[in-house]
Amino acid sequence: MSEAEFAVVRDRLAVSDSVLSKHVSALADAGYVRSRKGVHQGRRTTWLSVTTAGRTALSTHAAALRAILDGVE
Repeated sequence: MSEAEFAVVRDRLAVSDSVLSKHVSALADAGYVRSRKGVHQGRRTTWLSVTTAGRTALSTHAAALRAILDGVE
C-alpha cells in the first residue's frame, strides 16, 4: 500500500491544513481514503492512502470525464 504524508499532499494541492482535513474526513467517511497517525523524523504526522474502493471510484469518475470530453468538438 502506498502512503503519502499529509503535509506533502497539502503542499502538492496548495490548500490549507483545514481544507485538506475536511476533504480527507469526507473521503474517509465514504471509505475512499484511510489515514493513520505516526511519528516521522521525531514529529507526529498523518499518513494518507487510497483504499481499493477509492481507486475504483476515481477510475469510474475519470472514465465519466473522458466520455464527456469525447463529446466536445
